[in-house]
Amino acid sequence: MRSVLRVSSQLLLYDLAPVTVGTPTGKQPNYSPQSSKPQEDVKGDKIQIDRSFQKQSAQGLSEDELKQLEKLKKRDQVVRAHERAHIAAGGPYVRGGARYVYQRGPDGRLYAIGGEVSIDVSPVPNDPEATIRKMQVIKRAALAPAQPSPQDYHIAAQAAMEMQKAQAELNRMKANVAYSSSNGNFETRGVALSLVA
Repeated sequence: MRSVLRVSSQLLLYDLAPVTVGTPTGKQPNYSPQSSKPQEDVKGDKIQIDRSFQKQSAQGLSEDELKQLEKLKKRDQVVRAHERAHIAAGGPYVRGGARYVYQRGPDGRLYAIGGEVSIDVSPVPNDPEATIRKMQVIKRAALAPAQPSPQDYHIAAQAAMEMQKAQAELNRMKANVAYSSSNGNFETRGVALSLVA
């Protein structure tokens, strides 16, 4: 049975609370039908107007929404590059493509804010040398992004542990072969040696 772990980018959620437009005091300005200038309220205080709602983009978005959109676009690029790095370095051990967590932006589009790539981290049965080679690829794949996440470091550490186990098994097998050859027995645990004179 193969074990599969997910190599994930760090999930960072941005606070994209709805933007409330109004005055700093929470009062709505009072406009006369003839003028677009604010009128005095009942107490005679001038109302300060937050004009951010008047500064809208061609898409109909406010400045705050444009800032949020820019953050989402940047995050989307970082997440996709992160997952592409895992896939490129993981080679044949990557299982499927990247899966993303999305957030809808103020423009109505979906932006990736997190992601994961499944990668096979199981050792190669009865072949410690192949296991070592495989774990080297997995470790490189886990650390491939410019900024590996904590999960990426965990996968790299797990691959390093599997490499150590496989190296210990390989050393044990070599020792068994050396011991057996000194006793005239040239076969150990399914590994046949042929000697040519």
